[in-house]
Amino acid sequence: MTTPIALPVASPFRRWWILAFISIALFGNYYVYDSIAPVADLLQQGLGFSDTQIGMLNAIYSLPNIAMVLIGGMLVDRFGAALVTLWTAALCLAGALLTAVGSPFVVMAMGRLLFGLGAETMIVATLVALGHWFAGHRVALAMAISVSVARAGSYAADLSPSLAKSLYDQGWQAPLVLAAGFAAVAAAAVVAYWWLDARGAVRAAAPPPAAERFVWADLWRFDRSYWYLLAVCVLYYSAIFPFRSTFAIKYFQHAQGLTLEAAGLMNSYVFLAAIFATPAFGWLTDRIGRRALLMALGSCLLAASFVLLSATTGHLGVATTLIGISFSLVPAVLWPAVSLLVEPHRLGTAYGLMTLLQNVGLAICNVFAGWLNDLYNAGATHPAGYQPMLWFFGSLGVLSCGFGVGLWRRERGPQGHGLEVVTRPTVPGDGASPGG
Repeated sequence: MTTPIALPVASPFRRWWILAFISIALFGNYYVYDSIAPVADLLQQGLGFSDTQIGMLNAIYSLPNIAMVLIGGMLVDRFGAALVTLWTAALCLAGALLTAVGSPFVVMAMGRLLFGLGAETMIVATLVALGHWFAGHRVALAMAISVSVARAGSYAADLSPSLAKSLYDQGWQAPLVLAAGFAAVAAAAVVAYWWLDARGAVRAAAPPPAAERFVWADLWRFDRSYWYLLAVCVLYYSAIFPFRSTFAIKYFQHAQGLTLEAAGLMNSYVFLAAIFATPAFGWLTDRIGRRALLMALGSCLLAASFVLLSATTGHLGVATTLIGISFSLVPAVLWPAVSLLVEPHRLGTAYGLMTLLQNVGLAICNVFAGWLNDLYNAGATHPAGYQPMLWFFGSLGVLSCGFGVGLWRRERGPQGHGLEVVTRPTVPGDGASPGG
């Protein structure tokens, strides 16, 4: 028997509270993900981990999502975003707790594997939830606000060596216990979101459309613009996350001569900028369109930042500023653009496929970057060994920019989907559609 679809009732009050709880959950999610970089040096000192092993801790987060996140997107389309978010938040909490147990390496790796199993599907589910509740208008602003609060979680993780210095003075484990505490806060916020969503949903009398029955061949029926967008996503995040969330703090310490606290602070500026600039870019996108052009610009800024880092040790602030602008601009434009390219009942699958391939890129690039560092003996005694890693990440940024330009050219033509124009509200008032 087919379960009727749960459709959100158009209530601005409930909609913004749901955004608040989703944002808090993403704050905790991102804090846990970024909790590895600040303890990377402590893991080497206390447990003797190599750069390859440290890269593996974030790579193994991505491994289950190579298969599971697409399945997770299908589950979202089948069972609803709220229920899937609830399941995955529980997995995230369990994974964070196991990571904090830590030694030996296999235990910590299993914790990151379990956390990754839940975290990326949870992000897909929240994107679909916001796409439904804010359908028709303000969706870019809503997603940008959620991303902004999520970035605040990463910002807090970067600042944690200073804000929680007493924990870091105890070694590698206490900071990871703190991360598990943030995972518990995220789980509590998800419960609140699930409760609000359940109270604000009505069951449609009609059965779901036939398109909800997934057929593998349907994956290849997404429009070419979607595939351009997917390529931008995979290449962009394969460059910025392995650098910023795994190796940046070590690089700043060893190649730029910063202390752990100063390196964490410098890395945090990227997310500090994103906290404020991402909603501004989301608002701007809703007002002017030009989504593909803005994505191409953001990717080019990322590539330029790596060129600058590899060329000199004297302009760290400028390079960090470029990364911050890029990291504020691209996510504010990219994720809402999917809702313009894909039918609402296929959003879960579309986001799931993007996240699947994104995690393939993250897994490969985390390990490959760590391997490059080990191969070229990157470290405090040989800072030049980080150069191959920087050129690798810069090349990914250039490729991402190229696909962004390809998307821009396609969307300017008759086969465009409105990425380059202003999205108009579907109904008067607050701009919400009857379904969202």
